[in-house]
Amino acid sequence: MEHFEKWLVISNAGVLVSFMGLLITVVLAYPLAEALALPAQIAAHMGTLFFAVGVKIAYVARLAFLSKLGRPVH
Repeated sequence: MEHFEKWLVISNAGVLVSFMGLLITVVLAYPLAEALALPAQIAAHMGTLFFAVGVKIAYVARLAFLSKLGRPVH
């Protein structure tokens, strides 16, 4: 059970980091796009995709570890 607690903390951090990265890349890809060179815009759009996937994977992991620990999953 102890190691599920550790993975729950890691998955919570993963959701937070991925969400923050998603916000940053969305701001770079849309409102600040004119200030960036084309390669940076491409990287920002790709980052949006990757960070969105990261949020989803980390959230599913979070739900799995909550379930394994017998805590409410919502």
